[in-house]
Amino acid sequence: MNWNASLIGLLTALGLGLLVGTVRERLHKPGAMKAGVRTHAIVALLGAITFNLGLPVFLMAVLITGLMVAIGYYQSAQQDPGMTGEFALLLTLVLSGLAMRDPSLSAAIGVVVACLLYVKKPLRRFSQEILTEQELEDALMLCASALVVLPLLPTTAIDPWNALHPYAMWKIVVLIMGIGIVAHICMRASGVRWGLPLAGFFTGFISSTLAVATYGQKVRDNPALESMASAAALLSTLSSLMLFTLVLAVSGHELMLSVTWPLLSAGVALLFFATYFMRHTEIKDGFSLPATEHAFKASHALIIAITISTVTLCSAWLRHHIGDSGTFATSAIVGLVEIHAAAVSIAQLNQHDPVQSAYARWGVMAILASSASSKIVLSYLSGGRGYGHRIASGLGAMLLAAITSMVLMP
Repeated sequence: MNWNASLIGLLTALGLGLLVGTVRERLHKPGAMKAGVRTHAIVALLGAITFNLGLPVFLMAVLITGLMVAIGYYQSAQQDPGMTGEFALLLTLVLSGLAMRDPSLSAAIGVVVACLLYVKKPLRRFSQEILTEQELEDALMLCASALVVLPLLPTTAIDPWNALHPYAMWKIVVLIMGIGIVAHICMRASGVRWGLPLAGFFTGFISSTLAVATYGQKVRDNPALESMASAAALLSTLSSLMLFTLVLAVSGHELMLSVTWPLLSAGVALLFFATYFMRHTEIKDGFSLPATEHAFKASHALIIAITISTVTLCSAWLRHHIGDSGTFATSAIVGLVEIHAAAVSIAQLNQHDPVQSAYARWGVMAILASSASSKIVLSYLSGGRGYGHRIASGLGAMLLAAITSMVLMP
């Protein structure tokens, strides 16, 4: 027998029994007859010792303890119908046995159990008072879409040009739902005035194109969000531009250095317009969304996914006819949907060749113009004229700043 390992397991079992028991005892009402520190510690030692004696002995201990817990619950069910304490005691026994085999895993699970027991009131308040019926529906729909539907879809293409993948198409739907929930959480936590721009910036690292369309739908549902949603969409483009620069730095360092000033100018323009829209908004600090507000609309997510898939299919068809030799045009086409993949494509041009280097630099501008064009179209379609005008002004200024910097600093 390895006495060191057995001692570590025994101490781990005793520690988690004391921890869970302490939490349970603090939650007891004065005078209540419930399992506390001593009971959990003794049960933990029982589990560790019986596990060391063999699996049959341990299973017998679990069976006897479970029977005693059931009898105790039967006697106290009228005063306390909850079963959390009973299951916590049984779990303490099982985790104590696990501690003799894997102390680290047992300790980790024990801490999680203690935390779940301790946050009883906050969890109850969250589920009953803070979380709305609509938010619960949205969360369940997102989980079903990501964990049930997505794994069942084929990953192979269903078109001759290897462009349409059901798995990738549905992943877009899941991403749109996820962006909507992130924005909703930020707005609930920080308010619309700061939460929406914050969510916009971080969702841009996932997909700024989807962010523009998602915030456009929020404007459709609530026109008062027009300025803040525009700021959020432009900030998502800013974060996407930052990621675009990082991809260029990794895949074509020399190209990135040659377009540093144009990209920096584009980022400053986006930040300026986003800040302007945030400052010139009708939303006050006390503004809140209606309680019936959904985080996203499934129909809207499907429409955007179909639109982007159609653009992808058209891009693949054009690339099939243009050929890989047209790297400049191909990158611009890819940029309609995803600028980061286009960055890898344009960075493949030889930077030591002056002609190809110039093509690559202007190819970066073509990618930005292509991406801006698709976002402007999506903004008008998803959010209407006012939202579209704001997005067009911000992205237009981004392109103007980048091209001007390119011309003045060759």
